[in-house]
Amino acid sequence: MSSENRRMTVAKPDLLDDGSDTRFRDLLYDFFAFGGRLEEARARFAAYIGLTPPQYLIMIAISRAAAAGEVGVAQVAERLHLSGAFVTIEVNKLVKSGLVAKEPHASDKRRVNLSVTPLGSTMLERLAALQRPVNDALFASLDRADFEMLSGIMRRLARGAKQALHLADHIVADEKAQARD
Repeated sequence: MSSENRRMTVAKPDLLDDGSDTRFRDLLYDFFAFGGRLEEARARFAAYIGLTPPQYLIMIAISRAAAAGEVGVAQVAERLHLSGAFVTIEVNKLVKSGLVAKEPHASDKRRVNLSVTPLGSTMLERLAALQRPVNDALFASLDRADFEMLSGIMRRLARGAKQALHLADHIVADEKAQARD
């Protein structure tokens, strides 16, 4: 195997161009650049309303999900691809700040229903005035078809990412075990 092939970062044929991973690497560089800008925007949105980035995301998720019905910690954790324990800790901080309400579930006392308080709603409305032009600018290059395609792709990528990270952990653990033997 040539040294270039030993340094290839992907082997799936659909991700290669003429046996090269250059285009895949370019995609990742662009993805990381855009992802970094999204993280910056999220941090600025959160700071604008005095929250941490995870608290901001959790509050938005609660607000959106509660409008469609009951929402609990598990639903928020699943939607944001976070652990239930982490969401519980952050929700408790939001409750303490008076931004989120936590009520016992009517039929299952182990669960809670989450909602954004009037104070939290006021903050989110103020924030939306900043989000609209920033998000429009971030995604200005997309038309409706691009948006639909990207939305589906990102959903599939997010679902597969956790499994890929478990694979990385497994490979590293195997290498460490072999090195000890």
